[in-house]
Amino acid sequence: MSQKFQAAVHHRDDVTFVKLSGVIDEDNELTDLTEKIPAGTAVIDLGEVERINSCGVRDWVNWLSQIEAHGASVVLVECSPAIVAQINLVNNFTGAGIVKSFYVPYFCPECDEEKVLLVESADMGPPPHEPPVCRCDECDLVMDFDDMPDSYFAFLSNPKHLNPPENLNESLGEMPSGDVERSRIRARAGTGNVTGRGSVTSLPSVPSLPSISLPGAPVPQTGPHHSPFTNPGSGVTNPSAVGLSQPPPPPVASKSGALVYVLIGVLVAAISVLAVLLFGSEL
Repeated sequence: MSQKFQAAVHHRDDVTFVKLSGVIDEDNELTDLTEKIPAGTAVIDLGEVERINSCGVRDWVNWLSQIEAHGASVVLVECSPAIVAQINLVNNFTGAGIVKSFYVPYFCPECDEEKVLLVESADMGPPPHEPPVCRCDECDLVMDFDDMPDSYFAFLSNPKHLNPPENLNESLGEMPSGDVERSRIRARAGTGNVTGRGSVTSLPSVPSLPSISLPGAPVPQTGPHHSPFTNPGSGVTNPSAVGLSQPPPPPVASKSGALVYVLIGVLVAAISVLAVLLFGSEL
């Protein structure tokens, strides 16, 4: 099976659990799963589908019609935002199936993090649909919904998406789970590397600057309780240590100014000598 597309099928009584993950494109292997899904309820978990292109949509719709023709009643659970986008765009994306649950995307402008919240379709109520309140796990502030409510929740206006089979919740409670728990928090691109749930690698710290002392100025104390950048006991940054604003040094005559003074002195001396020679000869 392709590394970018993964599928797992489990059976429990008359319910078939199908878990898809990765990318659904022209290299998908959906047709290989057709014979593994008998008549009965087919619960398809789409929570880890990251992307689906036009070729993947075509193959998905054809595959869904095939398993439904074999007697499968399709129930889509944990639909990722990529899947929700296609449900809203493609009229027959769900076939005759229903959408039991889906993920809602959020963004925290304070922490610059994204999060997806699992929502049951039946809990959304009648239109107009509004995103549930979701709080950031880092700062506990209310997060912003990362889409347009009218377009993202448009599929909920179709009644066929909201009629799950009876006793489905009991069957889902026995649904096999993966070995590794999936993290539902991820950082925005450029803000760090995600290392785990709610954990973002911090950026490297800026190296400290060397102290700069003016001639005759007292040398700042250093040690475990002193920093060359802070005045002891005040907590205020020492401007002379980091090159911040400070009184300018007294002006110093430039080389060109000194040369002018030398030339003037030579000229005065020459005039004096000439005067002595002229007036001295007359006397």
